[in-house]
Amino acid sequence: MGLSSRTSTTSTTCTDCGMSRERPLVFVLVGPTAVGKTACAIRLAKALGTEIISADARQFYRGLSIGTAQPTPAELGEVPHHFVDFLEPHELCSAGAFAEMATDRIGALHAAGKDSVVVVGGSGLYIKALVDGLNDLPADLAIRERLNERLAEEGLAPLVTELSALDPVHVAKMDTSNPQRVIRALEVCLASGQPFSSFHAPDAISERPFDVVELGLTAPRDVLEDRIRQRLSKMIEAGWEAEARAALPHRDENALQTVGYREWFEHFDGRLTRAEAAEKIAVKTRQFAKRQMTWFQRQSGVVWFGHENCPELLHHAAEICAAENIPFTESVSSS
Repeated sequence: MGLSSRTSTTSTTCTDCGMSRERPLVFVLVGPTAVGKTACAIRLAKALGTEIISADARQFYRGLSIGTAQPTPAELGEVPHHFVDFLEPHELCSAGAFAEMATDRIGALHAAGKDSVVVVGGSGLYIKALVDGLNDLPADLAIRERLNERLAEEGLAPLVTELSALDPVHVAKMDTSNPQRVIRALEVCLASGQPFSSFHAPDAISERPFDVVELGLTAPRDVLEDRIRQRLSKMIEAGWEAEARAALPHRDENALQTVGYREWFEHFDGRLTRAEAAEKIAVKTRQFAKRQMTWFQRQSGVVWFGHENCPELLHHAAEICAAENIPFTESVSSS
């Protein structure tokens, strides 16, 4: 649905719409880190009178609020958020487990009278698991333990080589610098005797108990890099280094195998100066954002908007809601 720009402030409202949908409508908002998803998702949820499900696996964990850019207390106060700051660093949450929990939460919200829900995040596999469904992924803790031992003894490269032989399709599109994801994919391959990617095949997709509208925010590369620099500076000023130091006892947990914390740990180990750690975090974050965009751009059905065009995105959502008889109230100003 194409939209033209508007020059006045308008109120897009569907207040007479009945809350009688048999299936909830889920608005999924995706995009790279630092593009502005949180603020736009809050505006969308408030217009819909609904709640937000976070699909950012990094934000699941307690004690990591600064480094994972969790919504602030003020933002959490504006709209209820689910699956933020709810796990301890040693706890695991796979894409399949998240999809099951989020599906249950969507159902509960619908039963409580919410005809729509907003899902927002940058964890592509977790969003795909929720939107499309996944076959149950096998788990073998003994295999996982052996793989973690090999990681400590041999490093990541041999594990990536083995995974490449077992599932080249998945390796071609995954983040092979993420030990957690490499180990999980290898675990599935070794436990099942099948490629990890086979569990994402079309015949693995299950019927979802909700309808989906996928929206995305994007930005030119130079703009996004500037936004990343500004946000990282604010995160450091907010005490990220101290937060990472407090997380040192958990450094070997999967939750800490992520951009930012690994670099701070290298600094604490004396392998990087503070300035070098900050610069490496910036580089790794830009690379992370690029991988996110590559993933999401491969997903069909996402309607994209510029990072500065949240009002257009809201207008697009309002038109869908009007057609679907879903309440929507938002004052929009655009040039």
